[in-house]
Amino acid sequence: CEAALRKSKHVFVEKPLANNMDEARQLIKLVGEAKVKFQVGHVERFNPAFQALKNKELNPMFIEVHRLAQFNPRGTEVSVILDLMIHDIDIILHLVKSQVKNLSASGVAVMTDTPDIANVRIEFYNGCVANLTSSRISMKKMRKIRLFQKDAYISVDFLEKKCEVVKMKDAPQVPGDFDMILQNAEGVKKQIYFANPEVEQNNAILDELDSFADAINNNTTPVVTLEQGTNALRVAYQIIDCFNK
Repeated sequence: CEAALRKSKHVFVEKPLANNMDEARQLIKLVGEAKVKFQVGHVERFNPAFQALKNKELNPMFIEVHRLAQFNPRGTEVSVILDLMIHDIDIILHLVKSQVKNLSASGVAVMTDTPDIANVRIEFYNGCVANLTSSRISMKKMRKIRLFQKDAYISVDFLEKKCEVVKMKDAPQVPGDFDMILQNAEGVKKQIYFANPEVEQNNAILDELDSFADAINNNTTPVVTLEQGTNALRVAYQIIDCFNK
């Protein structure tokens, strides 16, 4: 990677983009000097279920994430945070337009010498809270994120490639027979309705590489920039530091 940058070559690198933050900072320096395109391989950004939300107004204030995988010896040389959770860290940092205020984490090493299952709570300065659970020793697979914001609940299933949006609006004066109406203690009535976006099936890996080629050919900003990849890596290592305290 460093050799390619020193020869002013565009670089696409898989996550995590570096072994430590010093390496990441060195990459930022080299990319700035080379003036080339650099994209980080956070492929879930291109998952069709997530892409279905690209035109939706998202302002989540509570986020719940589960990424569960069955045990596979491949990748076990690193923590489950760098192996699995970093996908969701990137997604959350992309969605929440605020800086991290505080985080706490707990993890358990079961099959390996590093945590195989972990739970993390991230608090942002805008008040948003995200709870993340990642496991590589589960009986079944799950890759799901749930977003809660004012008057809306959004569920994205990265594994099944499904997206569900449940919204609320003021109830009509004369509800229909099949309208779902809720009333709070103050007597305010809200109507629940579904606004599920269409999920267009795609090849996420191919779209990811096509976007990198487009950034090169059209001189545009890559979808997942080096800075964004570095931010995800920084939070990942902050989480790992919690395990070592």
